[in-house]
Amino acid sequence: MKTWFACKVKYPKQDEQGRVKDVTEAYLADALSFTEAEAKIYEEMGQRVMGEFQVMSITKSKIIDIFEFEDADVFYQAKVVYMVADADSGKEKKVTNLMLVGAHHIKEAYERIHSSLNNMLVTFTVPEIKESPILEIFHHLAEGEEKIPDNLVPVAEYEQQQQEEEEQEPARKMPVIEAPVAEEAEATEEDTEVEENEEV
Repeated sequence: MKTWFACKVKYPKQDEQGRVKDVTEAYLADALSFTEAEAKIYEEMGQRVMGEFQVMSITKSKIIDIFEFEDADVFYQAKVVYMVADADSGKEKKVTNLMLVGAHHIKEAYERIHSSLNNMLVTFTVPEIKESPILEIFHHLAEGEEKIPDNLVPVAEYEQQQQEEEEQEPARKMPVIEAPVAEEAEATEEDTEVEENEEV
């Protein structure tokens, strides 16, 4: 299970009217320790913020799972409640988990959290969904693993897309007809003979 750290960063930001004021933004980092989370937030924010910024706080988050969707950049926090049997006593106990889901509005967040958890073996309810202040998620990278920029596509995925496009669309290339080499050679000899006759 991943461990998420909530990080608050303060820095001067220019608004739409051109005024500069200090803002505090919240981010979520996947890390193995507070030290790694701090290094991660400094690395990521250093690429996003022009000028100085200050990491105000880093706390271990209660979020246990995140469902990201490419079409949405707003996160909603969902409270998921279900009952499980206690291994020792055999009695049922209530478990409450917090999860994040990307969506455009609360209704969509509710639908997406249900579809994302449809493989759970227990019945669950979602009594609360609210917009989260989290602006971005910073994932943990394994040693040697490189972060792929947003505008790039992995080679395997690109090759698969190319193959699918080739299978869907028939080839429309016209055959290239080249002039026989022999004719060109004959033409050259004829030109040579004409030139010799002219000289005589």
